[in-house]
Amino acid sequence: MNWLARFFRRSKPPLDADLLRRIRASFEEAASDEEQFPSTVDPRIYHVQLIVERFGDLQGKRVLDVGCGKGRFARVLKDRNPGAILVAFDLTEAMLRFVPRGIHRAAGSMTALPFETGCFDAVYATESIEHAVDIELAVSEMCRVVRPSGPLIIIDKNARHWGRLQTPEWETWFKRRQLERLLRRHCREVSSRYISYWADVAPDGLFIAWLARK
Repeated sequence: MNWLARFFRRSKPPLDADLLRRIRASFEEAASDEEQFPSTVDPRIYHVQLIVERFGDLQGKRVLDVGCGKGRFARVLKDRNPGAILVAFDLTEAMLRFVPRGIHRAAGSMTALPFETGCFDAVYATESIEHAVDIELAVSEMCRVVRPSGPLIIIDKNARHWGRLQTPEWETWFKRRQLERLLRRHCREVSSRYISYWADVAPDGLFIAWLARK
């Protein structure tokens, strides 16, 4: 039995199975689009740097990437921390096929994470919670699987900029205080700030980083 199998649990069925099927089909099709859904990311972008700086030394620690897509952020974290145990979690097997070797893969819904409570040392989600539909439940699940005092990071889009990009029908963007309130139900430390793709470029308000500690 491998490490990941020991921490799997039987989870409840996700909400709205029909909508979930449509979302899964959309991302299965998108997996072939390397331009819009790349399998790599420039490690210099601030999204990456923020996660690396916030989590610190991950050697020997278990980290969950929620809604990982092709695992581009998990790839950078693994390169920086070869001794870390990275789990790339996504809705579709089609996306997970691009996750590099050395990173564990798991498929399912982020509103019903199939992991034991408190089994990860750190958890993050980059532009993925927006697809969860039941945002409250997705945030609750992220907080559930991180250990006490463990850090969580959510990076996603600002509702005040809704309409700036083309979005599918189910996608949700967030007001800054909205996710702060949800995180405070489970975490003792919560903050947020506007960020840019690049550290030397002033944020224009599109992206927000929510930083929490359970």
